[in-house]
Amino acid sequence: MLLFGFLEPVTGEKGGEFMSEKITYTNEPLGDLKVVPDFLPRPEELAFRDEGVKITIALSKRSIEFFKGEARKHHTQYQRMIRQLLDVYAEHHLRPLTSRSTRTRAKVVRAG
Repeated sequence: MLLFGFLEPVTGEKGGEFMSEKITYTNEPLGDLKVVPDFLPRPEELAFRDEGVKITIALSKRSIEFFKGEARKHHTQYQRMIRQLLDVYAEHHLRPLTSRSTRTRAKVVRAG
């Protein structure tokens, strides 16, 4: 029985052609293997979310249209993109200043 004409058969019915061949595993050498460094975050890092604070902010129509368009292209929410942009900006500016940026900051302080 098909639920809709464009969907796969409902569970319990005979499936299509793929997955029809049985896979036979053998115990043979795999050849030259390359160890890849673990780059994935730990599960607790994936589950962690910063506490959100709701705010009201007025943004330009042009900015909102830009983010909505980009969000559609990348199949995400525009608010999430704006939040991520602000988080990255804040994180960047929370880092300790480098000698170059300290020098620039010192000029501004002396000039003011």
